[in-house]
Amino acid sequence: MSVIGSLIFCTDCGNLLDSIAASSQVLSCGQCSATYPSKDFANLTVTTKSSDTAFPSSLRQKRSVVKTTLHRDEQTEEGATIKEKCPQCGKEEMQYYSLQLRSADEGATIFYSCTDCGYKFSTNN
Repeated sequence: MSVIGSLIFCTDCGNLLDSIAASSQVLSCGQCSATYPSKDFANLTVTTKSSDTAFPSSLRQKRSVVKTTLHRDEQTEEGATIKEKCPQCGKEEMQYYSLQLRSADEGATIFYSCTDCGYKFSTNN
């Protein structure tokens, strides 16, 4: 018998044993019929703990270091300056910033803003 956390495994075949049957004298494996005396795990206690993010709350999001939502009034057009030609006015300098709006295995969305005329557009990388 092997105990990992609150799980009890059969050492012969690796099958997960039914811990509800732990109240009986002998715990037996349903796969290979191996038996284990209940005294070996009589003092086994089950302790569970929820992760901090298991139950989301608006207060926790406000205190979080990482912002998970971006409200329209929080959007920033400040960003790094790049030599990119504005499609509207032709100026050779624009500001940009990126956000990961799609799944993690896809590229980020790049938002461009012209420093001269204020024209905005975005591209998906």
